[in-house]
Amino acid sequence: MIHHLNGKLVEKNPAYVVIECNGVGYTVNISLHTFEKLPSQENCKLLIHFLVREDEHKLFGFITSAEREIFRQLLAVSGVGATTAQMMLSSLGPQEVTDAIISEDVNTLKSVKGIGAKTAQRVIIDLKDKLSKISESVEFPSNSHNTSKNEALSALAALGIDRKVAGRAIDKVLKSSAEADLQTVIKQALKNL
Repeated sequence: MIHHLNGKLVEKNPAYVVIECNGVGYTVNISLHTFEKLPSQENCKLLIHFLVREDEHKLFGFITSAEREIFRQLLAVSGVGATTAQMMLSSLGPQEVTDAIISEDVNTLKSVKGIGAKTAQRVIIDLKDKLSKISESVEFPSNSHNTSKNEALSALAALGIDRKVAGRAIDKVLKSSAEADLQTVIKQALKNL
């Protein structure tokens, strides 16, 4: 099994990259999340999931171990293949996929091309407990949007509000004003409850 590739980034596309390692070029499928984090035309390191099927061998690359772990968990769900898992991570990102599954947000999962209601529900049923445990031990790369959301969610949960209900209220606030500071997010979320 291939754990990672460390080499020169020869070609970079939104769906795949080519990494040259010791004279051999490897085509590696990536998500948009990984694409955005990769440098251009420099040495890079990608964590790899090597998928072997009867009719194909594919490499999937990830910038973080958290993203790779979520991809592997998604592959374990009946009806979710590598392309669908890659599409989920491209459309939503690792943190958003995890949040949607943990909060049982079927609509967010259905917003991904190729995911219907039944598949979304199956993903939630199969992975909710597993991803709850994983998200506690794995750090996702933070950005201000996710940090504000997590801090606001923690604050509302401390007030005794159900995390799922609080999450929906916070999402509404962040959709209308993504640049809102933490206090504004909490106040507006409380009004939306």
